[in-house]
Amino acid sequence: ANREIREAKAVDEPAHIKPKRLLWAGPLTVGVSLVAVLLIRALAVAILNPNKDFAPLRKEIPAFDTVFFGGCAVLAFFCMCRYSLEPIGEYRRLAWKVLLVSFVPDIALATLHWGGGGWPEAIALMTMHIAVWGICVTMLPALIASKRHLPN
Repeated sequence: ANREIREAKAVDEPAHIKPKRLLWAGPLTVGVSLVAVLLIRALAVAILNPNKDFAPLRKEIPAFDTVFFGGCAVLAFFCMCRYSLEPIGEYRRLAWKVLLVSFVPDIALATLHWGGGGWPEAIALMTMHIAVWGICVTMLPALIASKRHLPN
């Protein structure tokens, strides 16, 4: 009976954060995000066939943005792990807000037709943002958290 109680407590106990794991989990998360963005970009370019002057769907810009802003996400998560009582929850709430803000330039691009783009291109860019957001809010916390084990 005591063992069952301990096991039940272990399941309900919050995850234990291991910030040192960010040394490898951060770059891995950014790398997986980069692969996802480049795959979405390749598919979008194949389907939409955008003008070659449309910079947001050139390979360099999405790649740079993913590495830069993915790195910012890892740094934000690191800071939350150090200073927050509930780092994963706070990180996910912040990431949701950042995702919504990231749509603003895409909506402007679509409505103002910046660089010759429209809604199809904006939706492709938003899909990239959603992919990176999804990877950062699931993979990164999962890689640096471990369940605490109760003593026998």
